[in-house]
Amino acid sequence: MSDTFLQGRTALVTGSTSGIGLAIARALAAAGAKVAINGLGTPEQITAALGEVDAAGSGGTRPASTKHFGADLRDPAAIETMMADLAGWSNGGVDILVNNAGIQHAVPLHEMPVQKWNDIIAINLSSAFHTMRAAMPAMAARGYGRVVNVASVHGLVASKDKAPYVASKFGIVGLSKVAALEYAAQGSRDSGGITVNCICPGWVETPLIEPQIEARMNGGSRDDGVRALLAEKQPSLRMTLPTEIGALAVFLCRREAHNITGAAMPVDGGWTAQ
Repeated sequence: MSDTFLQGRTALVTGSTSGIGLAIARALAAAGAKVAINGLGTPEQITAALGEVDAAGSGGTRPASTKHFGADLRDPAAIETMMADLAGWSNGGVDILVNNAGIQHAVPLHEMPVQKWNDIIAINLSSAFHTMRAAMPAMAARGYGRVVNVASVHGLVASKDKAPYVASKFGIVGLSKVAALEYAAQGSRDSGGITVNCICPGWVETPLIEPQIEARMNGGSRDDGVRALLAEKQPSLRMTLPTEIGALAVFLCRREAHNITGAAMPVDGGWTAQ
């Protein structure tokens, strides 16, 4: 029997119409949470994502409760409107906030378009500031709240040609530490307290990286392609599944995790241990 310890809690997961964000949204729903998703996609893709999250939460046995909020995360006013709408939808504000939305553009620093820099910083970093400042006071008032910011291994170490991405991910790690300190004494062991943490994935197996795997197969198997792709940086030579990131996010929401705060948790197969 599944552990629905998040029954009665509400969550927002940004960037959750696909990939890691969708896996986290499904995992939170399976643990009993009512989930709001946010992200891009065609109407059909958004409908499919809503269906997946609802199915994870109920197996289709109860009316749909998942809702999509389409705020453009580059726009602070749109985020403010979304958070106000969420406060009504969730009876005062979300209990769990997962900032997962992110974009990347990889070119050398001197070739980086200014608008790409602005968009990456806005979506990857500033949007988390705007959602956190709106959501966290209500968490403190209730004595329970969880902020899980999906950073990256690139929030801990750098790579070439990713200046705005690395800057945004280092930034969200720092932002999370500050918020963790400011809210650390709120709530109690019994209520669960308020925690703010980062998950820092290395290589994660999503459809976006399939072309990179295929390019390194050289006539071998897909596993050969994965190992060749990861060999330079990820010693485990294994990718993480989105569902595994979802499981970690759910664990951080447990009451027993009340003293895990301000952490940047690498899920990187030893990448940052080198």
